[in-house]
Amino acid sequence: MLAMPGLALAQDQKTIKIGVLTDMSSLYADVTGKGSVVATQMAVEDFNAAGKPLKVEVIAADHQNKADVAAGIARKWFDTEGVDMIVDVPNSAVALAVASIAREKNKVMIASGPSSSDLTGKACSPNTVHWTYDTYALATGAATAVVESGGKNWFTLTADYAFGHAMEQDVRNVVARTGGKVIGGVRAPLNTQDFSSFLLQAQASGAQVVGLINAGGDTINSIKQAVEFGIPQSGQRLVATVLYVTDVHSLGLKVAQGLQFTESFYWDLNEGTRAWTKRFAPRNDGRYPSALHAGAYASTLHYLKAVSAVGGATDGVAVVDKMKALPTDDPLFGKGSIRVDGRKIHPMFLFQVKTPAESKYPWDYYTVVKSIPPEQVWRPLSEGGCSLVKS
Repeated sequence: MLAMPGLALAQDQKTIKIGVLTDMSSLYADVTGKGSVVATQMAVEDFNAAGKPLKVEVIAADHQNKADVAAGIARKWFDTEGVDMIVDVPNSAVALAVASIAREKNKVMIASGPSSSDLTGKACSPNTVHWTYDTYALATGAATAVVESGGKNWFTLTADYAFGHAMEQDVRNVVARTGGKVIGGVRAPLNTQDFSSFLLQAQASGAQVVGLINAGGDTINSIKQAVEFGIPQSGQRLVATVLYVTDVHSLGLKVAQGLQFTESFYWDLNEGTRAWTKRFAPRNDGRYPSALHAGAYASTLHYLKAVSAVGGATDGVAVVDKMKALPTDDPLFGKGSIRVDGRKIHPMFLFQVKTPAESKYPWDYYTVVKSIPPEQVWRPLSEGGCSLVKS
């Protein structure tokens, strides 16, 4: 567990304590990990530099992708260490466990790292905000585009835990709704190193599309091995339902070129994202930000605005209510809002990975295929099953 230097201000202020609960050592370490801690610290610094500063301390811990470990850390943070808000929380099973504890203790959890749409559906909570993306939006953007371009028959290779199960169902729904069909699928354990048996099943299925419903290191390994097996070369189309800029950096453009996927942030979108990245990268060992790093920054910034507006962070529901009442506005996601179910609303983008010849400078990896308006990409409130939504 890491403690970050406090940003000392007036001595009579209550210290707002933020815990970055993340993956420091496994398959999500590149897309969250140290970078999420850096992004959270930057949000505190930027909020305080803008006026009405707060006294804030940031701490961090590695949840090891284990729900029981994460739950133990969260309970200790809330009970004995005075933590007011937990942010990042990659791994949907981990996030669902921590959300339950945050609700029990009336604290705040900002899910900037996980993607299960259950966090604003059947498992929604008045103490949770889901920021960056979710399985419904990712499936809607990518699967719709692929089916409409002719990829009708799908085979899914799914990570066997909460995120994968939620995403698989969302993909099935979108594919069916747009006129396609999932003709087969297989589930692989989290943090799989050898995907050969799963990829052979995908290859043998004859499906036009192999949907990779995994993330982080699992996505990198499955794409590399799919290329080695000649799956895209033989005409089957690989679709990564979750892909991060750090994944593309690890894969290299020669392997990743042509992949299409949905995402909420890219460092090279506009002047605001580029300026922030220029500050972030040197503090993250030269590595550029993922969407999850951006989510940790933007969500923490908005949280601090809400804390300031209510005069403190003691009552978690009151802070989240204020987060929902205040319009969101930051340099990474622009203007947006937070719905009653806790879903942060902003546009999403359909990206395509560039070829090596198209890339002109470091980390120049994506082409924007199209911007997807919020009303087209996020699940309607009436369909989520969230108890906070009044019929």
